[in-house]
Amino acid sequence: MKTIEYKETTIKEIHAAILRKETSCVALIEFYLGEIDKFDKKGPCINSIIYINPRAMEEAKRLDTEFLKTGKLAGPLHGIPVLLKDNCNTFDMPTTAGSLLFKDFIPGEDAYIVTKLKMAGAIILAKTNLHELATWGETVSSLLGQTLNPYDLTRTPGGSSGGTGAGIAANFGVIGIGTDTINSIRSPASACSLAGIRPTMGLVSRSGLLPFAESQDIAGPICRSVEDAARTLEVIAGRDSADSSTALAEGKISANYTVYLKADGLKGKRIGVLESFFGKEEVHREVNRVVRGAIKVFSKNGAETISLNEPLDSSFITGSVSVHLDEFRENLNGYLASLGQWAPVHSLKEIYESGKYHPSLKANIEKALASSTDSEEYKNKRKRIDEITTRVLQIMDENKLDAIIYPHQQRLVCKIGGPQLERNGVLTSVMGFPSIALPAGFSESGPDAPLGVPVGMEIIGRPWSEGVLLEIAYAFEQATMFRKAPLLNYRASQPPSTANV
Repeated sequence: MKTIEYKETTIKEIHAAILRKETSCVALIEFYLGEIDKFDKKGPCINSIIYINPRAMEEAKRLDTEFLKTGKLAGPLHGIPVLLKDNCNTFDMPTTAGSLLFKDFIPGEDAYIVTKLKMAGAIILAKTNLHELATWGETVSSLLGQTLNPYDLTRTPGGSSGGTGAGIAANFGVIGIGTDTINSIRSPASACSLAGIRPTMGLVSRSGLLPFAESQDIAGPICRSVEDAARTLEVIAGRDSADSSTALAEGKISANYTVYLKADGLKGKRIGVLESFFGKEEVHREVNRVVRGAIKVFSKNGAETISLNEPLDSSFITGSVSVHLDEFRENLNGYLASLGQWAPVHSLKEIYESGKYHPSLKANIEKALASSTDSEEYKNKRKRIDEITTRVLQIMDENKLDAIIYPHQQRLVCKIGGPQLERNGVLTSVMGFPSIALPAGFSESGPDAPLGVPVGMEIIGRPWSEGVLLEIAYAFEQATMFRKAPLLNYRASQPPSTANV
């Protein structure tokens, strides 16, 4: 059998090779398991994988047998290996959320999006590390420890979906699934030279996902190309009776998101540049240089960019508008109660009192335990959310904008041991609007980062404007091709320490 080049390959290319009988699902799984074996716990020790599906090869063989009988693909994701963030329920594998307390927890059924992936023919290859309980952005957990950024082993991969981001960047699978409450799909996309989509609230079901803040939680794709992200979104989008938010998507879901993948998709677009989301200090220099250079691509390809001087402050929105910690205790307790006798623990308070969590969670858990959706603070935050939402829509209408752009993160993704600061993804999270993060280029190279550190740009739009955002993102991607695979053999590190608990 003639083989194809698996690294950096796409869904479309894989399916074409399968139909030509140049590869098989078994060969795919063998390749990606081999990459995980060479680079995740050996060599650079990326440390992104919590659990490998022991039935992945069996599922690949079944799909190959069916293909030989029918000559047809089983679905739009036939045989495609998926890296699944480990806060998505899987009935046949543990769902740990990166927590020692959940180490052996196996839910009774798959999350809705996992069911949809399997029905489309995908193979869940592995569950990936995350910032424990999906609570912040460095991707460190009590169960697995610290995941490393494959472009710079001294840095984090962003988060909380950093295991998915690092694994997809390192070619441990073809497509990835993350969840996003504040930044958590777009942060690893930005930090790992990937495309990540946060859909409009209601487009993708959250049932079967361990919650953080249900008014902001959503799942979405993290992929190496905009095309693969669009194909993945097409599969996981849809109405789910178990998640009332998806009723909002009635009549608004595209049956084919790939129709928006147009090389000339920038022509005629009006795109706002949100100036207040750029930093102004020396620490922001590299990100500003990269993103300012990327913005020039828009006008060169037929779009008009409009400078927006609206005084929006992402740090203020994170600390004084986002309701993630206000809802965390009640939402998590409700999820644990729904598990009945299968629940490994029964409340956030029990997790706190056990002491079995990564130290980075302590302050957030304490604040969440002291917070409530009945408080005046929460009510004031909801008012601020309404005000910001109205103002952003006004800005878009007044300037006749198709989208707004800005750097996802104002400074380079942080070094291991430091905190993520000045991330801008919170704006769409509180509003429930869609956004896409995609590669804008790289910082200057250095001893720890031979290609440089990836820098991501975020494109946001009105609710249900995924098609418009895909047009813009795809055209930008095709005009630039900034994505580069990491050089995993450039330096080996010591295996990262498991978490201090």
